[in-house]
Amino acid sequence: MNREAQPLVSVVIPVYNGAEYLAECIESVLAQTHQNWDCIIVNNCSTDDTSGIVRSYTSKDSRIRVHDNKEFLRAVPNYNSGLRLISVTSKYCKIVFADDWIFPECLERMVAVGEQHPTVGIVGAYGLQGRQVMWAGLPFPSTLVSGREVCRKLYLEDLYVFGTGTSVMYRASLVRNRDPFYNESNLHADSEVCLALLRTWDFGFVNQVLTFTRVRPGSLTSFTNDINTLIAGRLHDLVTYGKDYLTPQEYETCLNQLLLNYYDFLAKNIRRCRDKRFWDYHKKKLTDAGVGFDRLRLARTFGGKLISAALNPKDTIIKVLKGDGVPRDLEFVPGFEEKRETR
Repeated sequence: MNREAQPLVSVVIPVYNGAEYLAECIESVLAQTHQNWDCIIVNNCSTDDTSGIVRSYTSKDSRIRVHDNKEFLRAVPNYNSGLRLISVTSKYCKIVFADDWIFPECLERMVAVGEQHPTVGIVGAYGLQGRQVMWAGLPFPSTLVSGREVCRKLYLEDLYVFGTGTSVMYRASLVRNRDPFYNESNLHADSEVCLALLRTWDFGFVNQVLTFTRVRPGSLTSFTNDINTLIAGRLHDLVTYGKDYLTPQEYETCLNQLLLNYYDFLAKNIRRCRDKRFWDYHKKKLTDAGVGFDRLRLARTFGGKLISAALNPKDTIIKVLKGDGVPRDLEFVPGFEEKRETR
C-alpha cells in the first residue's frame, strides 16, 4: 500500500532535556513500515542539545515538526500541549516519550486493528520495559474486547492491558474532542483516560511486542515507583470510574481490598523514615478520593505487623536481612506526633 492510501497517524514526542535518547526515538519513527505519519516534537524548554537534534531531523524530513514551549510545563500539561497540535486530517494518534522507542511494525499493526474494528477507540500491545515483557494481554488470538469488559477485568481480575502512554494508540477524533485529553492532576492520566474512553468504545490489542519503555534513575517512572503514586492513581480511578463498570457489591469489595493494600503499604513505610512530602502526598490522595486518611486504621495495621513479627521471629529476621525489616517507630507518621505536621 502506498503512503497516501494509508490512514494518517500523528505521532507526538514530548521532550525535556532528552538529548541522550531522542535521536533513537525519532529514528524508530522513521523506521516504521507504516509510512503515512507526521510527527510533532514538543520541546519543553530543554537546556541540553535537544533543540539541535530536533532541527537536524526537521531539516531532512518534512513530516517532522517542532513546537518550542515558551515556558516550562509540568509533564502531563506538556503531553496535552502536544496533543492539541496533531494534524486535523490524522485518523490515529500515538504518543512516544522521548526516552522510549517503537518497533518498526508498531504503527502498521496498531492501525490494522483499528481499521478492522471501527468500534475500537484505543489499541494496545505488549511492550518491553527495560528487559522485561510487560502488561497482561487478551487471550491469543483475540484482538478485540468490549471496553466495559476490559475495565471489569482490570478491577476484578487485575488484568492490566493499557501499559504506558507509549504503548497505546488512540483514534485521533477522541483526542481532538477531549480537551484537556489527560487529567493534569493525575500522574497516571494515561490509565485514567482509558477508563474514561472505554465507557463508550472498545479496546483492541496486538499480541506482539511493539514498544520499548526505558526505566532510568531520575526519570518520572523511577519517582513514581519510589513514592508509589500508582496505588493512589488506582484509588482515584476506582472511585471515579469503578461504578461505571461494577455492580455495587463488586465496587465495595474492590474498594475494601484496595484500601487494605494501601494501608499495608503505608504501614511498611513507617520504618523507612519517609519525609513529610511522602505522607502529605498520600494523605491528600486519600482525602481527594473521598475516603480520608485514617490514622487509627494505619496504627492498627502497623500493630498487626508488630504482632506478626513477634509471633514469627524467623520470618522477621529474613525480612530484615532482605531490607524489609519491621517498622520501629510511629513518630514518622503525621498525626502520631503533631509537631511533625508543621515541619
